Amino acid sequence: MREKLYLLGHPIGHSKSPIMYNALYGKLGLSWEYAPMDCATADEARAFLDARDFMSINITTPYKPLAYDAATVRAATAKLARGANVLVKRGDALIAYNVDGEGCIDYLERTGFCFAGAHAVVCGTGPTALSILHACAIAGAKRVVLVGRDKDRTREVLESYVEEYGTLAYAAINPPAARDGRLGFRQAYDQVDFAYGSYASSTQAFSAADLVINATPLGMQPGDPSPFDTAVLHEGQTVFDAVYGHGVTALVAKATAAGCAVFDGRGMLVAQAVATAVMLLEIAGADVGFSREEMFDIMAEAAGFDL
Repeated sequence: MREKLYLLGHPIGHSKSPIMYNALYGKLGLSWEYAPMDCATADEARAFLDARDFMSINITTPYKPLAYDAATVRAATAKLARGANVLVKRGDALIAYNVDGEGCIDYLERTGFCFAGAHAVVCGTGPTALSILHACAIAGAKRVVLVGRDKDRTREVLESYVEEYGTLAYAAINPPAARDGRLGFRQAYDQVDFAYGSYASSTQAFSAADLVINATPLGMQPGDPSPFDTAVLHEGQTVFDAVYGHGVTALVAKATAAGCAVFDGRGMLVAQAVATAVMLLEIAGADVGFSREEMFDIMAEAAGFDL
């Protein structure tokens, strides 16, 4: 049976997702067809979601909150991010997940970054930023600071996340770590120091960070500035920009000049695609013939990424 899978978002003409997923599913011998679904308006996207003519979809900007609202069941990853980047149809249920954070952290670990005891700063207050914030905690970061344009707004977003996290962490039996090298769900909640700030008020946090992550859309448009004053960056730091496919962003250029280890969003795209594929293959009961590392290499090569 040919299953339909899609990428929903706008604009998505630059996305390498279709070629990556089709390459992997083709090598696995599956009759799964992955296609772009570029919806210019929320009404178009909502109509597509309501039709449910798919096995699964990935969701990118700006429809993650819309996909979250459309879901009938929400995994903890989607609840904590307040947005979904994966929807899976199972019977009458539409299940929401968010693997943005998992993809970001998995890729950064591939580059050699170690999260155990690290100080991280995450720029942004949307679903991608919250998903990455949470994944940093699960990966063992000691301190994670959420930074946005408005300090009060950022505080509200972080407090809402921490409240939801606490509710989920202590609502049931404490689940073990999902994978080797990860903290347990409750363990991370108890151990990680969460903080917040604005770009203007967080100079010290940026300067002291081992890792700075841009999870905002800044960089997707020509002439976009860095979200913060990059004068605080220095050698020895790692800087990750989730934006890719739009040329060298201001943040990437200035972080490189400052002597930081710098990575753009291509690796995160591939790693979150691997996380999605592993999940779908498990749900479908399909025979998985490749390791995560092999899947990463297959998808990266299909996309033309040298990672």
